[in-house]
Amino acid sequence: MLDGDTVYRIVWVPGTDRLRGWCWCGESRESEDPVELWAWLLAHPDEHPGRGTAPAPGPAPRPHRLVGV
Repeated sequence: MLDGDTVYRIVWVPGTDRLRGWCWCGESRESEDPVELWAWLLAHPDEHPGRGTAPAPGPAPRPHRLVGV
């Protein structure tokens, strides 16, 4: 998974019909419309004061496997 000071990410919020977009600075926003999220991300300020307090999404959890089945 890409990481760095220029990575934008949109992920599905499990159990909902919503998406969450993250800027590399840590700011996030939720919406049902991916176009709205990309518009927000691309219009996000170029000059950021620093990383926000919201954590960036981590990698997706690995599926559980039953051993010996």
